[in-house]
Amino acid sequence: MSDSADTPTEVEASAQNPSALWFQDTGTLGERTRRVLLELLKGPYVSGAQSPQLWSALVADEAIVRSRLHDLFLELVIDKIDEFAFTRKVVTEEVDVPAAVRSERLTFLDTAMLLVLRQLLLAAPGERRVIVDREEVYERLAIYRTGDESTFQRNLNGAWNRMSNRLRVLHKAGEERFEISPMVKFLIDEDQVRELIDVYERIAAGEAKGSIAEAGLGSVETDDSETDDPEEDEA
Repeated sequence: MSDSADTPTEVEASAQNPSALWFQDTGTLGERTRRVLLELLKGPYVSGAQSPQLWSALVADEAIVRSRLHDLFLELVIDKIDEFAFTRKVVTEEVDVPAAVRSERLTFLDTAMLLVLRQLLLAAPGERRVIVDREEVYERLAIYRTGDESTFQRNLNGAWNRMSNRLRVLHKAGEERFEISPMVKFLIDEDQVRELIDVYERIAAGEAKGSIAEAGLGSVETDDSETDDPEEDEA
């Protein structure tokens, strides 16, 4: 008997697995659910405003997606009000949880910019969209300046590009106008907020002499799968 007699035809394989998208596909999820799972793994998040079809698939199959992520030691975090979702490592003392995604360090200025964006977002409760001007954000960060103006401006531009392209918490809404993603609320935790506010107050009081290094707060970590950007220039 030939080998072909033992090999299922494409029609037979499809009948055995109604979720199959291609010949010999053993997956059991629908196409959109697979796509939303992939986007969650790629990161940094899935947005209902930007990807309504993927968001609908996530809401419909939330339990299944959550289960598949648990298989990878990942937790699904979903905000159904602002319509965005992302993954983070499971936190438990019951098992040694491996690192499921690469951890990447942000610069101090990245973190300070996240704090400013977070403050601007929280200052407009109930607003569906919070739009900011780039210069407004830069002005709020001026107190953290170290070294010459051109170096600081270059570092600001680098941090802004990371907010837009890597973390995707800024979306263009016009000429030099950008919408803040609600995701910023989750990228910087309360401990980091308190530390940065303390740094700000010490610099404002002259205790840190405008030096980030003397202020005692280094860079922080965030989960991200993109390639590294250059660190800030030395002052």
